[in-house]
Amino acid sequence: MRKGWRALTLLAVVASIGGLGTLAVGAAIGMGGNDLLKLASYLVPALVVTVIAMSLAGPLLSRASMRQRFGTVALVGTGVGLANLFVLAKTMFVSAHDATLVGVLLLYSIGAGVGSALAVARSSASAIGRLATTARELGEGDLEARVGELNAGPELGTLGRTLDEMAGRLKEAQERERRAETTRRDLITAVSHDLRTPLASLRAMVEAIDEGVVDDPPSLRRYAAEMHGSVNQLVALVDDLFELVQLDAGAIETETRRARLGEVVRSAVAVVGPQAEEKRLALVTDLNGAEDAMCSPRMIRVLHNLLANAVRHTPADGTIRVDAHRLPTGLEVAVEDTGEGIAPEDLERVFEPFFRADPARTSPGAGLGLAVAKRIVEALGGRIEAKSEPARGSRFAVLLPP
Repeated sequence: MRKGWRALTLLAVVASIGGLGTLAVGAAIGMGGNDLLKLASYLVPALVVTVIAMSLAGPLLSRASMRQRFGTVALVGTGVGLANLFVLAKTMFVSAHDATLVGVLLLYSIGAGVGSALAVARSSASAIGRLATTARELGEGDLEARVGELNAGPELGTLGRTLDEMAGRLKEAQERERRAETTRRDLITAVSHDLRTPLASLRAMVEAIDEGVVDDPPSLRRYAAEMHGSVNQLVALVDDLFELVQLDAGAIETETRRARLGEVVRSAVAVVGPQAEEKRLALVTDLNGAEDAMCSPRMIRVLHNLLANAVRHTPADGTIRVDAHRLPTGLEVAVEDTGEGIAPEDLERVFEPFFRADPARTSPGAGLGLAVAKRIVEALGGRIEAKSEPARGSRFAVLLPP
């Protein structure tokens, strides 16, 4: 109701301004005071009639199509012009000959105005129809639907582009949700598998001890060692899961702690040293003068994960190298091995959580090390790259900004 009164008020104001403009033009062409008063006496009733007519036509036009609305506007404009001409002719402001000539031109303008209005309405109605159809298709789940170019004015064009952008964002959100669901299923499957093996081993050994199947000291010590290994495997899995979930890129970016690269590399190498020595692997470090380069202490975890992965997949008597270089774009730290390598079809997936090239998942580890490393490096503003040749080895390079 309030909007209706606002529309009528706006109409009355605009019509009043038009009437005042008419009187101003009359005064400019030399009309006297009596003539202006007489002209005003005709304009006031015309203004009242116009407001009343529009108040009555408003509800009807609200249900009309766009073509009908535009056509009505064209007819009203020309009709008002003819009515004004008729009044001017009757009051002798305009001669009969001139009034006839202008009337003919106004009648022609009816056809031109209505035709133009219908042409504009057609393009606008078509554009609105496309918008409605696209919105309906999107509502029904077809996120490939797009409006495209409308060529119906900047307002409808902006609306169409906004709808298309919204559809694109919805599609991206749906794809992210699907990827998240797939990751969740893979996570549950992988965790279930990796938990089942050590838990089954623990259960079997505990039952054997509890039922007295094993009671001699040497067997008990062997069982205790195996149980200790299973517990360590469970602890490592839980720690990796916790760190993967807790890693916050924003928190890492705001960290101010720094460490020398030489100390970071020595700490990471020391952790995997016993496993490498057990497999008779050579651990070679060549930092090429980058020992004093400063980096985040979290690089210890990154290098530890890369080295542990290299030790796991390098046969006995192999070699693992840690190289570093200062680059114009920052710092590069690489871990290279002479191991079994990675198949080309698996190379792009090695950083996915719980992905392991071993389909039977019989190799040690939970498949989280590289995923954790990648997340830390990206949170530090860098990137990690992997190159590999089957049966010749792999190279993981960490590129950090200066």
